[in-house]
Amino acid sequence: MLQGQSIPYELKRARRRSIGFTVSEDGLRVSAPKWVPLGDIDKALQQKGEWILRKLVEQRERARRTQAARVHWGDGCSLPYLGEPLIVVLDPSLTGARLDEGQSDPQPTLATVPRRMLYLGLPQDATPDQIRDTVQAWLQRQARQRFEQRCRHFAGPLGVTMTGLRLSSAQTRWGSASADGMIRLNWRLIHFSPALIDYVVAHELAHLKEMNHSPRFWAVVRSVFPDYELARDRLKQAVLPLMDEA
Repeated sequence: MLQGQSIPYELKRARRRSIGFTVSEDGLRVSAPKWVPLGDIDKALQQKGEWILRKLVEQRERARRTQAARVHWGDGCSLPYLGEPLIVVLDPSLTGARLDEGQSDPQPTLATVPRRMLYLGLPQDATPDQIRDTVQAWLQRQARQRFEQRCRHFAGPLGVTMTGLRLSSAQTRWGSASADGMIRLNWRLIHFSPALIDYVVAHELAHLKEMNHSPRFWAVVRSVFPDYELARDRLKQAVLPLMDEA
């Protein structure tokens, strides 16, 4: 019981010196040494109660946002592209895919705000899998094009040489850099705003000068991306759209 609430948790006995707490989408997990009695574990839970309850609320909110971001593939469905909604339209008369950025108005209203439309050369009875695969292939092409351009943009000022760029589908990493100059970027960054993409690009290129996360490394990042801390915090809160059917 934490502040009047019954909180289930998983207890794992581990080879460690102290009690540890982890809050994830699966709930609360407690890791404790084998020699620590349950009474001491309960005392530690009470002391950490406020933090645990706050993190559980954050996880529930994140789970809600994740479910709300599920894409239901069909004519007129929407998903984020460069931080803005992208509406998918099936058009059998087309071949391939065509992006319509919409028209902006000097004094925009709700009716005149630009709407990005992605027209796909698919029949109206295309299956959800067909639509998803076509959109995903298009997004990956856009990701490679934008990432390559932004890498060139930051490499010069940083004084580094990128030997190659590869797209990744990593579940837990936005990017990585190798000492040989190879940069890997998660193609799903294309869902996020240009500023967040630029932060990840600058971050990975900065590793070609500093293969660590020391103060020197962050100084390198700041030299080309002064607001990196704000972007880093926003990236931690960002939610990817669920692109597989439930």
